Amino acid sequence: MRSLPVSRLCLSAGSLQREDLAAPPTRTITSQMASGQLSRAEALACPSCTHACHVMLYCDTDTQLFGSLPIRHIVLMQMRFDGLLGFPGGIVDPAESLEAGLKRELSEELGVSLSIQEEDHLNSCYGPASPSSSPRLITHFYAKKMEEEQIRELERAAVTTATDYGQEVLGMIRVPLYTMEDGGGLAPFLSHSFVGNARFQLTASLLRLHLVAPEELRDAIARALQIQASAADELRAALSPAPADAEKKPF
Repeated sequence: MRSLPVSRLCLSAGSLQREDLAAPPTRTITSQMASGQLSRAEALACPSCTHACHVMLYCDTDTQLFGSLPIRHIVLMQMRFDGLLGFPGGIVDPAESLEAGLKRELSEELGVSLSIQEEDHLNSCYGPASPSSSPRLITHFYAKKMEEEQIRELERAAVTTATDYGQEVLGMIRVPLYTMEDGGGLAPFLSHSFVGNARFQLTASLLRLHLVAPEELRDAIARALQIQASAADELRAALSPAPADAEKKPF
């Protein structure tokens, strides 16, 4: 995985915003995609740009959490070396096609050879322009549906044979697409820190592929914002000196 600094990865599209709750998720995400999006052909017409490809691997499942809560779908992401959540993939070499570059990156990160086709491509997006972004970045996102056993084999290979495991990739994780009675599941997951526009790629793909209902996603985003606010308060409190420490006087 050859990664780029967070500032170069469509940050504006990937952050949770309170104004996102003012409109249904389908409308919000559609309007977001209209900003900075371009077709595959338009993206490839910029040979001087840097291209990065990532993929969402997923499958259907009949399994249930604790024997009662349907999991419905398995969606894979990864914990990166920088502590952020993201999708498998990375930078495409200039001599590679988009799919060839993504296939190479997946081999390094997952330890398996996956066939990614042009029809798996979902969207392409300009990275935000900045003085340090030279050449300009274009991110390409794919989604590939697999069988559940293939997903399990991939998870095993990512730990046992992938060259990037334990270094650039700290582990594969499954996205909890359900909501528990106490609010656990998708909402806490969305409150975590994602690299670049990975959170936007996730939420947009969940809607586009009908893996989560729009109302359920909207509720999860609202809850995630509350969790983030609470976490911010806890972090600020951690920075404040404890009462006992505040009373201590220097010698």
